[in-house]
Amino acid sequence: MWLIAIAVIVIVLGLGLYAWLQAGAKRSAQVALSRVHERPLSAPEGGMSVYHLGHSLVGRDMPAMLAQLAEAGLARAGLAGTHRYDSQLGWGTSLREHYEPDLEINGFDAENAHPRYRDAETALASGGYDAVVLTEMVEIKDAVKYHASARYFLRWAERARAGNPAVRVYLYESWHHLDDAAGWLARLDADFEAYWLGDILGPALAQDAEHPAYVIPAGQVMAEFVRRAEASGGLDGFDRKDLFQRREDGTLDTIHINDLGAYLVALTHYAVLYHRDPRGLPHGLVRADGTQADAPDAAMAALMQEVVWEVVRSLPITGVTE
Repeated sequence: MWLIAIAVIVIVLGLGLYAWLQAGAKRSAQVALSRVHERPLSAPEGGMSVYHLGHSLVGRDMPAMLAQLAEAGLARAGLAGTHRYDSQLGWGTSLREHYEPDLEINGFDAENAHPRYRDAETALASGGYDAVVLTEMVEIKDAVKYHASARYFLRWAERARAGNPAVRVYLYESWHHLDDAAGWLARLDADFEAYWLGDILGPALAQDAEHPAYVIPAGQVMAEFVRRAEASGGLDGFDRKDLFQRREDGTLDTIHINDLGAYLVALTHYAVLYHRDPRGLPHGLVRADGTQADAPDAAMAALMQEVVWEVVRSLPITGVTE
């Protein structure tokens, strides 16, 4: 019996130690995030070169729309330079799978069959980028649990800074399936703090306090836009499904955004990367292949731009100040 008692005591102590260590890690992550809040970035003084690493929720069209918005914004502000970008994508690919050479990147050939593809390791080693935008696979809970998200975010950030010590590093927050059992808006509300910040960015920053990184809060923007657009007095007839693709048979794709969704996410990237008000920017853009994108009407575009600017400025972790 005494052996059983000792075993129980050891287990209880072990669980207590684990909980204490976990609580300490959470506190360190929170402190690291708060320190980033104290170090806002200055606005870029011209065009940027941006590298996107991720999956199909980055896609081809959103970065192409971002480039068009950036060119229009630069012209409006009378600033020199152009917006250049490259990417490496996969299907539902984690940061770990992009990093480890022995792991497969599903859909690599299909997703990177375009002129903007550039091998991630080669690209970052070149030092030719002003900003690197990293995103994690979703389901985000699985990414954190099985793919060591914070560790690989930090490794990619370190690789980017090895090429260019002045590079700006961002974590692009995405979203979940519209039909998520816990509720799409509920997940967006809860997971931003719990996972994107609490389990990825915060722990990564706690390991490297000297180099801040920031967030592009696309999920938060989508949630706020949907709330306003669907509310009485918002956009008549709008439904959140209007931001998502339809398959050839007409059924809803519950995760991949269409042109309207890509425009909203591109606006969010623009506001964060360039620190500039997107209100008044054009909304008739083209896709990456040069074809005309489905454009929001003037009322929808205006609401999108207003929401983006409010949300981006409300979150110090974006690095954007008044």
